[in-house]
Amino acid sequence: MPDDPNPARADRSGAPRIVIIGGGFAGATAAQALERRLRKADIHLVSAENHLTYNPLLPEVVGASVLPGHVVAPLRQMVHRARVHQVRVTAVDTTARRVHYDGGCESGSLGYDHLVLACGSSANLRMIPGMAEHALPLKTVGDALFLRNRVISRLEDAELTDNPTLRRWLKTFVVVGGGFSGVEVAGEISDFLTESGRWYSHSQLEPPRVVIVHGGPHLLPELPERLGRFTERKLARHGGVEVRLNSRSDAIDGRGVTLDNGSRIEAGTVVSTIGTAPSPLIEALPAEKQRGRLRVDADMSVPGLPGVWAIGDCAAVPNSYGDGAPCPPTAQFALRQGPQLAANIARRERGEPTRPFGYRPKGLMSAIGHNRAVARVWGINLSGFIPWLLWRGFYLLYIPTFARKARVYLEWNWAMFFPPDIAHLRFTRTVDERDDT
Repeated sequence: MPDDPNPARADRSGAPRIVIIGGGFAGATAAQALERRLRKADIHLVSAENHLTYNPLLPEVVGASVLPGHVVAPLRQMVHRARVHQVRVTAVDTTARRVHYDGGCESGSLGYDHLVLACGSSANLRMIPGMAEHALPLKTVGDALFLRNRVISRLEDAELTDNPTLRRWLKTFVVVGGGFSGVEVAGEISDFLTESGRWYSHSQLEPPRVVIVHGGPHLLPELPERLGRFTERKLARHGGVEVRLNSRSDAIDGRGVTLDNGSRIEAGTVVSTIGTAPSPLIEALPAEKQRGRLRVDADMSVPGLPGVWAIGDCAAVPNSYGDGAPCPPTAQFALRQGPQLAANIARRERGEPTRPFGYRPKGLMSAIGHNRAVARVWGINLSGFIPWLLWRGFYLLYIPTFARKARVYLEWNWAMFFPPDIAHLRFTRTVDERDDT
């Protein structure tokens, strides 16, 4: 697309141009809501990927509970009038009101009347020495597929060797972080190792080992301590997962993890579920930050930058319910911020006062393995099979597009009765291996 001159509104029949940067939960839902509220608006959804990734299900990709293609939804299938651009945003000129981008075949820019920043956050792989080189993050579908292949490769290698020390190292997995992502991926890996063991009989001489290293006093710090303790017991009883509480990783290398108390865990695979960093785009903006997130007013507008709004993980959106503390960077809040932002932009266009964002979360849930979950719903603590059904029902409700809902539903039911897929998927191109010399 060539440079857009951003003509005056009068030349566009008074229709505002709205540019949304980021195709995650916040950006996609904002685009959908804007289509309904401002039917004449010129809406552009700009994202480095042409799909939304349903991150809460990435651990299930690791455990082969769902296929990777079923946890993404193409943005073009989620919107109707908005134009989708798969490009990389290189700069935002808030003075000229222009967004500059680099596309696959050409660069260009877009002018805007309203700019919605929903670009999320990046993984911080520099928190611990050696993390970037030796730990595996879990932020994208590619991360989940790579980790799934790593687990299978370790099993295949353990099946080949007769060295018990090497087998134990290959079958030891350390998960750094005991929050939702850490607990869920540890449970999925443990279940996968247990259910696939029948096909790796030789390596079963050494049982698999999954260890969670968590710096807090109990798992799932977002939930009450009682549920965190319950999670620890269930993971140990059903999955054999070890939990190291009040422990921090001092260093990670190619052989394992060194903890802050001087002890060491020798492991063939280290998974990192901690650490976020602000997007470089957010860092470059001339606006006030709050712990790496953009500070925004109660209506989600960015103070000092006319026409600029921010939602999702990149914004510290104050929640009018409660003490006004910033909303946590979770999908549950992002899904509500998008429609509320669309309503405020529509009010701004009509010359009406905007409204503060407020949302009282219904609850928090986490799967901790096959048929087990913990939850706090409407102030009630739940654990076991019932919250597991609630967890699946909640996520099924919010998975984008009916086709994805149907596929995931069928796949979940399939996984309840059939063993996991242990195929190692090698994503490499065919090359000519003949030696012509």
